[in-house]
Amino acid sequence: MIEFKNINKSFKSKSILNNINLKINDGELVVLIGPSGCGKTTTLKMINKLVRPTSGDIFINGKNIKKQDNIKLRRDIGYVIQQTGLFPHMTVKENIGLIPKLQKWPDDKIQSRTVELLNMIGMKPEEYLDRYPDELSGGQQQRIGVARAFAMNPDIILMDEPFSALDPISKNQLQDELFSLQQELKKTIVFVTHDMDEAIKLADRICIMKDGNIVQFDTPEEILKDPSHGFVEEFIGKNRIWNKPEFIRAKDIMITNPIMTNSGRNIVQAIEIMRTNKVDSIMVVDRALKLLGIVTLKDIRKGMEKTLKLKDIMETNIFSVFEEDSIVDILEKINSKGIGYVPVLNNAGELKGLITRSSLIAVLSSQFLDMEVDI
Repeated sequence: MIEFKNINKSFKSKSILNNINLKINDGELVVLIGPSGCGKTTTLKMINKLVRPTSGDIFINGKNIKKQDNIKLRRDIGYVIQQTGLFPHMTVKENIGLIPKLQKWPDDKIQSRTVELLNMIGMKPEEYLDRYPDELSGGQQQRIGVARAFAMNPDIILMDEPFSALDPISKNQLQDELFSLQQELKKTIVFVTHDMDEAIKLADRICIMKDGNIVQFDTPEEILKDPSHGFVEEFIGKNRIWNKPEFIRAKDIMITNPIMTNSGRNIVQAIEIMRTNKVDSIMVVDRALKLLGIVTLKDIRKGMEKTLKLKDIMETNIFSVFEEDSIVDILEKINSKGIGYVPVLNNAGELKGLITRSSLIAVLSSQFLDMEVDI
């Protein structure tokens, strides 16, 4: 774990960081983001002591880095920068194997590790081992930079706007490759960017900074759904969550007060409840609000005996979803099953809400109207 405790940084009379407190968990990819001059790169560089705090302490796995040897600390932390930092007079093999060589690894171990890393980043060793950086494209050079950062198999990797200078296609490819690598290797990665789309695509958590302060530190989903500050809302772009529908959950769009009753009601009573509440269906629950079934007006109109109880006619084979289910998955199932309503349950099986086609249209059209007003 990386922990910042009361970190302040000033250059001459200018304050760069103001009492930063931050915890980054093992195996987590955290993105530092904010406008130019917000302090994100300064924060990153403090982890490997390229920048020293004016006051405060930084701990890695509980050890204060002030007391650690600079060279050893840096060799144990991978580092990728925007300009790749490759040495132009060294081959790909020599660039990747630089730190292992300084650590006095035997040549055969360096060779096998280099081949392993090239395969990991999708570059054929036999084709690229002996090439020089100027013989590679920008995207290929950045891949080599990433491979070199992984050479010593460090637990921590720092990435300072590594893909910002690349063309969109190369950038997307490298983002996808990094995401896949992280899913497999679970390194602790601290990633600086100014691109919110990149942050959302990669991060487990996003730390938004402004004027040397942390404004919000949370998951991409929570930041999109509930920006804590006007600046955050403006920075991420109002209504951005609607461009990321996978972050929208059932609980965000459900009707929170579905009409419910118990199974002992008769049909006449059910009709009156529906008429009073202007609905054409009613959820049947037990005393603990566990969903038992559903009765629709269409069911009642089949000429059944008016003295029948709802438990005798209710549909019990109901497709339902949970509060945290993605709206993308829900919409797919609604369309594939041809249904017009979906009860929403919590983890205990209690009925918490209802999603209907009409409620979906209402929510989406309301959002569209809000966006129109903003324009």
